[in-house]
Amino acid sequence: MADLAPDLQLTPTEQRVLGSLLEKQVTVPASYPLTLSALRTACNQTSSREPVMDLAEQEVEQTAKGLKDKGVLRIVWSDTGRRTLKYHQVLTDVLDLEDDERALLTVLLLRGPQAPGELRTRTERLHAFDGRDDAESCLVGMAERGLVRQLDRRPGDRDHRWVHLLGPSGTPDPTPAAQVDREAPIADSPEARDERVRATYAAVAEVYAETLTGELDHLPFERWLLERVAAEADGPVVEVGCGPGHVTAHLAALGADARGLDLTPEMVEQARRRYPQGRYDVGDLRRLMRPESAAGWGAVLAWYSLIHLADSELPGALEALVRPLVPGGLLVLAMQAGDDVRRINEWHGVEGLGLDLVHRDPDAVLALVAAAGLTDVEWFVRGPLSGRGETARRLYVLARRP
Repeated sequence: MADLAPDLQLTPTEQRVLGSLLEKQVTVPASYPLTLSALRTACNQTSSREPVMDLAEQEVEQTAKGLKDKGVLRIVWSDTGRRTLKYHQVLTDVLDLEDDERALLTVLLLRGPQAPGELRTRTERLHAFDGRDDAESCLVGMAERGLVRQLDRRPGDRDHRWVHLLGPSGTPDPTPAAQVDREAPIADSPEARDERVRATYAAVAEVYAETLTGELDHLPFERWLLERVAAEADGPVVEVGCGPGHVTAHLAALGADARGLDLTPEMVEQARRRYPQGRYDVGDLRRLMRPESAAGWGAVLAWYSLIHLADSELPGALEALVRPLVPGGLLVLAMQAGDDVRRINEWHGVEGLGLDLVHRDPDAVLALVAAAGLTDVEWFVRGPLSGRGETARRLYVLARRP
């Protein structure tokens, strides 16, 4: 049936609707087929979507009807006792897609042209490719069936990108952007970076601690997340990279047996002075030990504490955080999301810092969490709170050690 592909030309909105259905059928099968409201939410996600859309419910409904007329979508009644219409894709049947082809086409529909390495990472939850070459081999086969084609390599790119042939990609072929160098933090050496981190946070310790006092009062989502951690952790909890200790203290106030760990002695001093009832130690999250009084940690929080690491350091850091967790223990990550490495030269009145802040690709982080062997992965992305001066999205991940 693959020879139908060139004749099946989808608008960008149709691509978003079909891509969302293809994705959710695999990632949330218990709630599939999707209601109109759930389909609109899936289409308008701010993560794993390029470009981000803001489709109205009526627009999604009309698009779905058009896809039904094209024979690639069915509208069905739910069988839960309530007469609710639900939406189900049949593109996989029309194009006779194998699981690996389906995964690649899903991500191409949702995110536009991408290189094989990007596709391999971003399809992790849809299909497990053995590696980049495995994904590229599948793309070559799909090209022979008229489903995708390879684009000319852009200046500065290491790999060719691939695009689907089911309509305009929805993502224009832009002027080559500067490559995001997430290895910049350790361009001189990891040791030099660690010293910059210690020196920077030592210099701003007091004003930084004062700034964060009461921060959680204005962050309802973060409070909800921490309440979950305190309620679900079976055993002591450690916040690595705890800074001035306000998150650790909040967990303790919720009833958790919480303690903090930080690389910078001056930050630990601030935490001890401000929250004398708690325990705060100087230490490196990459060498996290088990608690003295238990077989392991019930939860480990890396709350904005991985933001100065290079991409190549993340797998080792996650391994170090997972290793001392008890079975069923929680790993909690918080970080800025995006495609940027921000150089901080001035902060809280201190100049000449040269510290790199790395924004992460949510899909890449989730792939690393899965590779670390964690299960029951939940993730959330919220937009920046302009009233707080935020400019980047925030990624939060919860996962369990099996």
